[in-house]
Amino acid sequence: MFGSLTEKLHSLFSSLSGKKALSEENVSDAVRDIRLALLDADVNFAVVSGFLKKVKEKALGEIVLKSVSPGQQFTKIVHDELIALMGTDEVPLDLNAKLSVLMLCGLQGSGKTTTCAKLASYIQANVKNKKILLAACDLQRPAAVEQLKTLGLSIGVSVFSIEGEKRAVVVAKKAFQKATDEGFDVLIVDTAGRLHIDEELMKELEEIRSVVNPREVLFVANASTGQDAPRIAAEFDKRICITGTILTMLDGNARAGSAISIREITQKPLKFEGIGEKITDLQLFNPRSMADRILGMGDVINLVKKAELHFDKEESLKMEKKLRTATFTYNDYLSQMGMVKKMGSMKSLLKMIPGLGSMGDLDLSDSQFKQMEAMILSMTPREREERDELTHLRRKRVSKGSGVSLEEVNRMVKGFQRVKQLFKSMPDMKSKMKGFSGMPDLNMLKNQLKGNQWR
Repeated sequence: MFGSLTEKLHSLFSSLSGKKALSEENVSDAVRDIRLALLDADVNFAVVSGFLKKVKEKALGEIVLKSVSPGQQFTKIVHDELIALMGTDEVPLDLNAKLSVLMLCGLQGSGKTTTCAKLASYIQANVKNKKILLAACDLQRPAAVEQLKTLGLSIGVSVFSIEGEKRAVVVAKKAFQKATDEGFDVLIVDTAGRLHIDEELMKELEEIRSVVNPREVLFVANASTGQDAPRIAAEFDKRICITGTILTMLDGNARAGSAISIREITQKPLKFEGIGEKITDLQLFNPRSMADRILGMGDVINLVKKAELHFDKEESLKMEKKLRTATFTYNDYLSQMGMVKKMGSMKSLLKMIPGLGSMGDLDLSDSQFKQMEAMILSMTPREREERDELTHLRRKRVSKGSGVSLEEVNRMVKGFQRVKQLFKSMPDMKSKMKGFSGMPDLNMLKNQLKGNQWR
């Protein structure tokens, strides 16, 4: 998402690490380089100017602590200002009404219809006992109604539409009536994509807003829209008073400067971000998490959220104790790898760990996981518990029993040992995020992982 920007900023901060102090000269040079990097990433010019003014004022006003380098301190200033620029805190949905109406709007191709279903899925997973209705009010795009029906069916959510109806406001009004009469808790209204200069369609949007009285009007912005996104969002806000923004396709290769600009221009919070194509790939926008990713610090915040969602707390504590005391077995290895696969690909998870984001060549496919499972299940109970050493003859037996080569068995055994060592030496993420000193030896961790090719 921010590959080029992250690399440029990392190079800049590294160049400051050898300085003895933050001076007018080196701060000015750094600010100039950041300006170019941000503009190249499609961050709005006015936003860049205001942001760097604050960074420079703070950098020249700071007393450099003895325990950190000037580069680390400057990094922290940029990090903190990025968080402030994007809103400081998460802003959850307003679902406090008897019937909470969420209305989505934006340009054509921004991903509104898919985002409607993702929002419904998110509410299902995170807010208990909410009866949800989706309203198919995009009557401009061919097959939009059918697309929403298919997505709704996939997550078990009802979709309201009217066959042959040409006026979106009529569909919206009757959907609202149905939701009220039948005791729905949440109504999510999909609308057609439109340009803010299309007077007829903007008027239609105003009419829909008036009949459904939404708690939330969410502008859906494709991250690839670039510098136009904040300006267009501001125009929508003038006409229909948006309450926040959802950024989509942040998992792509776009320069994604809108993620940094849009909140400052609209003065409305960034509420969600789309991080993939799956229906579950929507998460609350967290300014600190985004600042971490922009600066190449991983994404510990969302990694922890994923872990909490998929791992039982009591079991996790037991597993942590096993890892720390080196009593982690092949049975545990298999169990944990299965849980990790539920969280997403190994590649995506490594990107969330500070310092390991560049290790995209490491992954664990479904076929590789099944292969590893077959090898472990071909061991005896004592071998799985490491009470019997996996000698050459034993490994040959496991090879035959699982239908893989002896080389694959040897690689799996080496990988198991490296993972044990990795977790034993894993840095304390919380302390790392609180300060920017005492960085762990991430090269050691990289080397440990590189030896395990997960195949």
